[in-house]
Amino acid sequence: MNIVENIAGEICKIILPINEEVFFGNSKSSIAVCTLSSMKLLKKISNSSLMSEINLVGRLLSENKGIDSLIKHVISKKNIKTILICGKDTMGHRSGHSLLKLYENGIDSNGRIIDSSSPDPILTVTKFEIQTFQKQITIINKTGETDILEINRSVNSLLKT
Repeated sequence: MNIVENIAGEICKIILPINEEVFFGNSKSSIAVCTLSSMKLLKKISNSSLMSEINLVGRLLSENKGIDSLIKHVISKKNIKTILICGKDTMGHRSGHSLLKLYENGIDSNGRIIDSSSPDPILTVTKFEIQTFQKQITIINKTGETDILEINRSVNSLLKT
């Protein structure tokens, strides 16, 4: 990342502070929900009865540090087996797109997510961590879905399998 991107990132933190990142639910659940950039959806889910059915709900705003953090957290929690991606993808960063491409293709020798069209999809996690992540979880892609009732149906469907 260059100095201009670092400065822009710091300005964004001041102008648009986003403190809520992850809310924890049922620690025995194997399902995690990622709301991408949909902060209202994140709040709705975190305040709903759905939290008794899912392990956690979180957001994903960046195609690099965000995905690095997500991978490290998920592989540290061996019981998480499914990530349901919902909400709207971040404009510009396209973090959801990059997460899907990472899951499908991995990274190249420079840590770049293969086939990602995001502006800076360079990860710092190791190939071993990525392979562990890919083997541990299944991603359910509901990108664009913001209806909590529909997300609840998807979670209930996963619980029955």
